Amino acid sequence: MYVVENKNTKPQYNLALEEYLCLRAMREGSRFFMLWQNEPSIIVGRFQNTFEEINALFVRERGIRVVRRNSGGGAVYHDLGNINYSFVLTDSEGDFDFALFTKPIIEALATLGVRAELSGRNDLAIDGKKVSGGAQYRHGGIILHHGTLLYNSDLEVLSRALRVSEEKFRSKAVKSVRSRVGNIISSLPEPLPVSDFLERLRWGIGGLTPMTPDEAALQEVEALMRDKYSTWEWNYGASPEFTERKKLRFAWGGVEAFLVVEEGVIRGCSFRGDYFGSGDYEPLLSRLVGRAYTKESVAGALEGLRTQPLFAGSSPEDLIALLSPET
Repeated sequence: MYVVENKNTKPQYNLALEEYLCLRAMREGSRFFMLWQNEPSIIVGRFQNTFEEINALFVRERGIRVVRRNSGGGAVYHDLGNINYSFVLTDSEGDFDFALFTKPIIEALATLGVRAELSGRNDLAIDGKKVSGGAQYRHGGIILHHGTLLYNSDLEVLSRALRVSEEKFRSKAVKSVRSRVGNIISSLPEPLPVSDFLERLRWGIGGLTPMTPDEAALQEVEALMRDKYSTWEWNYGASPEFTERKKLRFAWGGVEAFLVVEEGVIRGCSFRGDYFGSGDYEPLLSRLVGRAYTKESVAGALEGLRTQPLFAGSSPEDLIALLSPET
């Protein structure tokens, strides 16, 4: 596995570099690991509505960058007290397995005298406090798993920069609570500068071959940064058109459905949320569009549909509850 040498702290560049590694893995079957840092920024999940996730006034006043990533899940705050890690590997097309990728991180932290454990769907916790959140992206036969590691981050700025919807913590399906967050530095036997922690963490992973991107790779990364990760269209995007808006939270994540309903018939549908999935809704839309907007009709459309690839952890019953009209 190659470990990618990268000192850039611009979020647009780092997410472009990460996508380049995914594209290269698709072409060559290579495996990559990368540790990286971002200047103050909010990284929004692929399926989220950016406007609902950030405290726009605070973000603008502080000059905090807002960039969308390829993976699902929720918005996270990054600063130079936070370490990000990425694994890019070939994909076995199984479930979204977070334990597989957090295990080496937990083991690396253990070499520093820190006992962390997997908590909930995709978090790492130390003594009950969240110190890491992970997300995954699948495409073209590869899987990207990446996550944050709150080492010595400004937790006050974190709490003010993110605007968290009350729906996330009060829903019809699953009752959620706000995670207490903490910094890893507080759990170390002896505090280390963030640069030393980063190097010790990389050493703790082991079995890595250093790789520095060449000029051709850098040009490809620059193009991705310019044409995708620096654009309003990608990072914010236009709000979807809709006549009916449904919003529920399940054990597998929160999701909004924006339906276009004309004369009682479903003509279109799009989704936003902090869930994980393929992002390819055609298997669902091909069944749904043209159906009457009733619970019975929606249930009939979803009969026999494999919902897991679309929304990891979901069931047809979940989508029936989400997409059916209020009674």
